[in-house]
Amino acid sequence: MNTTQLECFMAVANYLNFSRAAEQLRITQPAVSHQINTLEDELGVKLFRRTSKSVRLTEEGFQFTQYAGEILKLSELSKARMKKFRAAELTRVVIGCRNTTELRVLRPALEQLRQEEPNLLPVLRLIPFDAMKNLLADGDLDMIFSFHGQGRSGGEEAKEKFRTLTHCRAVCVCSKNHPLAEHRSLTVRELSVPGRIAVCRPPICPPALFDIQTRVVGSRPPEQVLFCDNQDVIGTLVETGYAFAVMADFPTARREGLRYIPLPEFAPLTFGAVYLAGNRNPALRRLLELLEQTLAQSPEGHKDRAGSIR
Repeated sequence: MNTTQLECFMAVANYLNFSRAAEQLRITQPAVSHQINTLEDELGVKLFRRTSKSVRLTEEGFQFTQYAGEILKLSELSKARMKKFRAAELTRVVIGCRNTTELRVLRPALEQLRQEEPNLLPVLRLIPFDAMKNLLADGDLDMIFSFHGQGRSGGEEAKEKFRTLTHCRAVCVCSKNHPLAEHRSLTVRELSVPGRIAVCRPPICPPALFDIQTRVVGSRPPEQVLFCDNQDVIGTLVETGYAFAVMADFPTARREGLRYIPLPEFAPLTFGAVYLAGNRNPALRRLLELLEQTLAQSPEGHKDRAGSIR
């Protein structure tokens, strides 16, 4: 069943005349007859009682006018809605995030982008890092966050572009009641004292940070190392005082009430965005610019000094 059949049926039902229905639809009378015949065959009933002098609706045809009218109204409503949707010209940018920290990194830039581009709709996907690379390569994502050199092969580098957004220091993160909380900075040796540490495996933990994490873990006994599936699990264990962790510091994405203590003996980590070289989405270009700006700023209320609590 299609709308052409239904339009022909409703026209004949209104005029009770095939010629006038054909004129109103601006098609030939045989075409109208063909549409009615195929509709009757599909429904398995006769919709009209036809003689050489008159056309009348059958009882089944009279009942079917209600359904045909409702279907045509729904069809017109659907077309109108889709036309309105196209007229809105919504622009989408699809962003892959590995954890809630990356979602927090996005917030200041997205807030500003919403004011600048009211017709922009960001699509945020929280998915495992391993799956993200394939989604980016297939064009299902416009960009993902990554640390420099994280999980990229030589073939991928030709198709992908890495844009540096910020350089972030490695820090020890712990609750404000943790024994390490009083330090203004820490060394690997100071972190080697007994105490649980929460860690992640590569590639969830970027290689540069994993090297630092491995040095801090050192020769700790297994019961003092809490292996986690993702950064969010680490964050919860740190917040509840079960462990400390070594993380990359994003001041705009810090969790309330935790201590972020610098590890000055390690070089800053390069954090950025990865996207396909041929991506020409203007919203992505502007988002990257805003991310650079917001990541370069200290958040309101954040004291830019070593070991500050936020």
